[in-house]
This record gives sequence, structure tokens and C-alpha cells, in this order.
Amino acid sequence: MTQQVVLIPGDGIGPQITQVAKRVMEAAGADIEWLDRPAGAGAFEEFGHLIPPQTFEAIENCHVALKGPITTPIGKGFSSVNVQLRKHFKLYAAVRPVRSMPGIKTRYENVEIVVIRENTEGLYSGLEHEVVPGVVESIKVATETGCERIARFAFNYAKQRSRRKVTVFHKANIMKMSDGLFIKCSDRMHKQVGEGIEYQELIIDNGCMQLVRDPNAFDILLLENFYGDVVSDLCAGLVGGLGVVPGANFGDDCAIFEAVHGSAPDIAGLGIANPLAVIMSGVMMLNHIDQSSAADKIKNAYDLVLAEGNCEEITRDIGGTASTQEFAEALIKRM
Repeated sequence: MTQQVVLIPGDGIGPQITQVAKRVMEAAGADIEWLDRPAGAGAFEEFGHLIPPQTFEAIENCHVALKGPITTPIGKGFSSVNVQLRKHFKLYAAVRPVRSMPGIKTRYENVEIVVIRENTEGLYSGLEHEVVPGVVESIKVATETGCERIARFAFNYAKQRSRRKVTVFHKANIMKMSDGLFIKCSDRMHKQVGEGIEYQELIIDNGCMQLVRDPNAFDILLLENFYGDVVSDLCAGLVGGLGVVPGANFGDDCAIFEAVHGSAPDIAGLGIANPLAVIMSGVMMLNHIDQSSAADKIKNAYDLVLAEGNCEEITRDIGGTASTQEFAEALIKRM
């Protein structure tokens, strides 16, 4: 059955890499009707909205989207489109699988970690104000509902995928109420739905040290919003960076899959961007919509291309000379 999917090209390199990902999925036999919809800086210039109404409406109807990178100004300008989408569609669970990739040389081998991040609360709630001139307050929000929801998701995810262990990173020794609530709810959900899964709690500074010391000691990491944002990028660095990891945001009835790297405006239009991250996110999406056959074809193809390491078939950021299109052609050839 054909699945409608909203495609949000994004900014910078986004339009090119999402179109390449679309082509690779079609070549793998994915049965998808794509609905291109705008969001981001480009959408604001054209429509006067960062996320135009037609984009919200399409996602509400389809319940699934694939999104390219979107520019977010630092310290000024408009608020994050990613945060707006997560809040609007209640995408409370960010999932970032991180694994050692064939042919990508790093300091570590056989890394396979899934970072599960609460996506709607914490410091990223955006509740900031100036108390008096020169004094700014940012409020960290934690609710029992939100903490239980993400912990339940993590343990169910672990059971569905036969994972062995969930580790919670926290700072409850200092933030005794907010992070204290997070670990309290995580422990409760472990007892309720995590039978057979090992459960561990680590203070986050110690946890980060343990991660870079021996990442193979970890399986699933469960974190609140801000910690999850930082640690997921740290974990990406263990396997080669943001260009070789996918990302997804899940709610109860909606999911948005995305490349988690930036929009790289400095190389936009040059045809040299690596589309692997958005292609990998597309693989996650295909599995989510029960098109695993196409997903497996693509995954096997990029594993082969990376393992062979032909510089004419891999992009510059991972040691090759291939253009965005040439990399896609190499994947299609392996299918």
C-alpha cells in the first residue's frame, strides 16, 4: 500500500541531499507518494512563516515526514523550527542510533549505542525572561507525565529490539527535584515494563567520561532534553560525526525523520555534500512504515560502498572525491 510521506527539503544543502535520498529510496522499491512542503528560513522568505500552514496540515494528514537540515540562528532571530515541530506534534522521543560504520576509521570499534532523548521539556521549553537588567533566568521544566512517557518508550524500544541495557544520565545530585523526578520515573518504568533489561543510573559528568573511555559498555542511553542533545552529538563523534548517523522524532501518532547535521550554507549548491545521514534517516523511516525490504537494500548498499572505500564513490568528508550524485549512484548500483 502506497504511503504518503511529507518531504521537507530544508535550508542550505537540504534540498539537494533530500532529493538524492528520495531517489535512492525509489530505486530500492519504496512505495511512497512524496508531498514536498516548505519549512525554515527559505519558507519564511517566501511565505512569511517558518512553518507554513500547508506543511502542518500535510504532516497532520500523513503522520510521517522526512526532513532535511534547517538553519537556526544563534542568539537571535527566529526560534528553532525543529523545536516547533516537536512541540506541535508532541514528538516526545528523539531516537539517534549510533554505530561504527564500515570503512569509517575512528578511535573506537564496534560501537552500537542508541540515544533516546526526551524531546519536549527541560531547558528547551524556551521559558526565559530577564529578571532585572543583566540577569536572565531560564526555567527547566520536568513533569511526571513527560518523564514517565519517555522512560516507558525507552524500555519498550529496548524490548522490541532485544537490547540488553538502559542507562540513564542525570544530575540529580544537584538538580534534586527535576532530575530527581526523571530518575524516579525511569526506575518506576523499569520495574513496570523493563523486565529482563539491565538498568543503570550515572551522573552525567561521570557518564560522559565512561563513554569516551569505553563506549562498548553502553547500549541504550536515556536522557532528558538538554543532556540528550549534547550526548547524542558526543556519541556521533565516536563513530565519525553527524554525517554518518540518522535521527528520528516519535510521538504517539506521528514521526519525523531527519538529518541531524547542520544546513552547511557554505557548500550549498556545490554538489559535494554527503547525503548519507538523511539516507540513513530514510532507512529508519522505511522500517517505521513497514517497508523493511527497501530499507534493508539501502542499508546493505551503503555498508558495501563504505566498506569498499573506493574514493571515487564516497564523498570528500569521509576521504573520497565523489559528488553527492555520484555517491547516490554508487548506492543504487549496489542494489
